[in-house]
Amino acid sequence: MEEYRRIADRVEAAVRDGRLRPGDRLPPQRVFARRHGIANSTAIRVYGELARRGLVVGEVGRGTFVRAAPPLPGPALVEASGAAPVDLQLNYPVVDGQQERMARALTALARPGVLTGALARPAAADGTPEARDAAVTVLAGPGWAPDPGSVLFAGSGRRAVAAALSALVPPGGRLGVEELTYPPLRAVAERLGIRLVPLALDAEGVRPEALAAAHRAAPLAAAYLQPTLHNPLAATAGDERRDALAELLRRLDLTAVEDATWAFLDPGAPAPLAARAPERVVLVDSLSKRLAPGLTVGYLVVPGRLRAAVAEALRSGAWTADGFALAAATRWAGDGTVAETVAAKRADAAARHALVLRRLAGQALRTSPHAYFCWWELPAPWRAETFAAAAAARAGVAVTPGSAFAAAPGAAPGAVRVGLASPPHAVLDAALARLAALAAAGPG
Repeated sequence: MEEYRRIADRVEAAVRDGRLRPGDRLPPQRVFARRHGIANSTAIRVYGELARRGLVVGEVGRGTFVRAAPPLPGPALVEASGAAPVDLQLNYPVVDGQQERMARALTALARPGVLTGALARPAAADGTPEARDAAVTVLAGPGWAPDPGSVLFAGSGRRAVAAALSALVPPGGRLGVEELTYPPLRAVAERLGIRLVPLALDAEGVRPEALAAAHRAAPLAAAYLQPTLHNPLAATAGDERRDALAELLRRLDLTAVEDATWAFLDPGAPAPLAARAPERVVLVDSLSKRLAPGLTVGYLVVPGRLRAAVAEALRSGAWTADGFALAAATRWAGDGTVAETVAAKRADAAARHALVLRRLAGQALRTSPHAYFCWWELPAPWRAETFAAAAAARAGVAVTPGSAFAAAPGAAPGAVRVGLASPPHAVLDAALARLAALAAAGPG
């Protein structure tokens, strides 16, 4: 094993056993080299390896800081705060009675004749007429309902995004994307060989002039946008902004992938881009947030000119829905399970939003009463990575540093995203109180 990796292993061991704690600052590389009797070039490789493993983060002008130990197999241990770790990174909402409602449809599917049909073969990209009609009931909103013939199915929302991008953007092509965006998009783009082009944001999301300027600089193959309850900013574009974007897509002869994954939480949001420029927009959505990620289906509403290409991308990428999941989703849409659960989650999101406003009063927050997350611009002198590390170590709470959402490599917004959906209300309330106390106490 090369020397720099052996030294990195020793530093990792110190992180794992608590000798180095999240938020601790490592010495400058030259000092580290002297202490270990190695060349400066070797120390640089050690620090690079630690960053690659996700153990440290470098902050310009401040140094290199320990993030956290990689997860170990088995249950997580109690943190230094004395409280069980609270995960405000994952964001999967579950409401009372949800499992019972979902179980009704699964019980019906368990009958031998029905089960045989659901498991006999993989689902086709376009599902069945019944599945397409059910999808329309899930996706429709005020002022818009998709044509059932435009609906295709994926195994999840992420697979739906991958299929849409695979069909729209060739390897090496440029994809315009919000400068803060859905984190898995970066991994999808990397696997497909797509170059992300960050687009400037304001309070309503992507600025049309930013999209136009990026396309003028070098043609974009497509754009990826979240007009409703943008993740992580919780921003929602108004009618004028959406009309401007739709007109711009037409003028530039550009297609957008509209991610509507969280849009179900805001029943008063304007009609989607897909309603304003149906020939220029592929809308993607899923059941993972409406119901549960363990048995889910992704939806695509696709313009006719792109239907064959997107269907082929779904098939060739093995991104189509499972037959059983599609059968379950069809029943959940038809028996009222989706509608009942969505209504409960809208009320639940509003209640959790109220906890945030109470516990983080006076903080610089970007959120919405319809959102299951908030974007917290941290008070000085906190930096996002060190706050996230300290939150885990000192408060027993996991939050996501802003860099995870940055479309541009190396960007480090001074903010964290706080996911609100997963813990019980009392646990969330206590976790938010601990985060507020940590922010007030400072890095220490």
